[in-house]
Amino acid sequence: MSQIKIRAVPAEQERHLLQAGFSPLQARLYAARGISQPQELEHELKHLLPFTQLKNAPEMGQRLADAIAQGQRLLIVGDYDADGATATTLGMKGLAAFGAKVDFIVPNRFEYGYGLTPEIVELAREKSPDIIVTVDNGIASHAGVAAAKAYGIEVLITDHHLPADTLPDALIVNPNQGDCPFPSKNLAGVGVMFYVLMALRAALRERGAFANQPEPNLAQWLDIVALGTVADVVKLDANNRILVEQGLKRMRAGRACPGIMALFTAAGRFHGRASCFDLGFTLGPRLNAAGRLDDMSFGINTLLAPSEEIALPQAKELDQLNRSRREIEQGMREEAERALVNVEVADRYSISLYQADWHQGVVGIVASRVKDRYHRPTLVFADGGDEEIKGSGRSIAGLHLRDALDLVSKRHPSLIKKFGGHAMAAGLTLARRDFAQFAQAFEEVCRQLLTPADLTHVIETDGILSSAELHIGTAELLDKQVWGQGFPAPVFSGQFRVIEQRIVGEKHSKLKLSTPEGIVLDAMRFNYAEPIPQKINAVYKISVNEFRGERNLQLQLDYCEPI
Repeated sequence: MSQIKIRAVPAEQERHLLQAGFSPLQARLYAARGISQPQELEHELKHLLPFTQLKNAPEMGQRLADAIAQGQRLLIVGDYDADGATATTLGMKGLAAFGAKVDFIVPNRFEYGYGLTPEIVELAREKSPDIIVTVDNGIASHAGVAAAKAYGIEVLITDHHLPADTLPDALIVNPNQGDCPFPSKNLAGVGVMFYVLMALRAALRERGAFANQPEPNLAQWLDIVALGTVADVVKLDANNRILVEQGLKRMRAGRACPGIMALFTAAGRFHGRASCFDLGFTLGPRLNAAGRLDDMSFGINTLLAPSEEIALPQAKELDQLNRSRREIEQGMREEAERALVNVEVADRYSISLYQADWHQGVVGIVASRVKDRYHRPTLVFADGGDEEIKGSGRSIAGLHLRDALDLVSKRHPSLIKKFGGHAMAAGLTLARRDFAQFAQAFEEVCRQLLTPADLTHVIETDGILSSAELHIGTAELLDKQVWGQGFPAPVFSGQFRVIEQRIVGEKHSKLKLSTPEGIVLDAMRFNYAEPIPQKINAVYKISVNEFRGERNLQLQLDYCEPI
């Protein structure tokens, strides 16, 4: 069940923005997202929060400066998603630019799983590091840190995931440490690494390291920071919006790294109009495909490529991997739907699914799709070997998924072998034999933490676009803005008459709609091939459709209901 709701627009905030010169549409959109002053939309780098507020960042900067001075070998241990890949890439480029001896490894998700485990430490030893630097992981790696120390290897942890009650015995930079005063708790892993590089640069400045050589400009890597930040779906608070806006500017100017430029080319997208949509739905999935189906080292090496000539064949292979991922995902989604045919989802507070032959690297995407359709916290599992199953989950507003799993773990101490994640996404490992017991325990926790009202899918919109605003210029203006998690892209609602509809690509609806004023508009409803009523109340985004050199306004329908 879905309910359309128009976002509240605080009148005083809207008035301030109108007085500052914003258009009525801009004032309405920004006020509804908590903006009251123009300064909150200024994305210059000078407005970034200082690294000195991030706990242990100055100390880690000094430690890395010592390591560079002493010629110690650094080894980055990354993660196999887009955030981990970009954080690893940033660490490689940044530390090397400052003179470090640095290399990296990324655990293969199918062999080693997530994070700095004792097994990964054994793998790391082959590269003889003096120091391991984790990126986008490590906050829960007690055993891995202990194993490294036993071999005389120091560990520096950079992470952004929520910590448990105890922390590993290491120097940690993570804005979500309980006593960290950093105002933005929403940095992605790549954002944390960027701040560590800021601290390292400051430490090297103090030591006079740049007296006889140029100082590396950290801004040159903001395209990488922007990609990881948007792809990881962290909240785009004011600080993250600065990082993303500056990264997008580099892309639009053609000054992104060769790997990112090659990803644009392989995806058939024009970098000169780079948007958050491109990062989240075009480049991010192609980079993620390496970690989902193969080895994320391939994706990282694409980002590290010294030229587009070298990067492009790799980017094309990532594009092909992403196509394969979509085919696997489609098959799993269909099987998930069949598994739910005889389940009264409306009577449940959660969904847990497992099938032995599902692909471990795609369960998170399928969980997201099922969650979107049924508006229930969803966990999807696949075989992980050794009589284990590995799952990935997505949640809805009202349920903090990691905390819910923590509660299951406390009530049933031997049920979950390991877990971790965020409010809206998490991963976990179970014994295969315990799936049914876990599904029941998770359902009980969800029933305790959620209310029936939470199970109603509320679609927030920005209301009606006037006839004067329904044009391509509005779409182009909105495309240039930074939108994302916590600062959602504008979504509008209104009534239309369907004057033409047909199926394209076997599963998408291509429409012509007429507004009450008689304006005829092109529209698409993707992944929907059912007949659409003649008169509808629709929720939609506006976009620019490019076809054969022509650019036209197109509506993208997210939801519709008959009038």
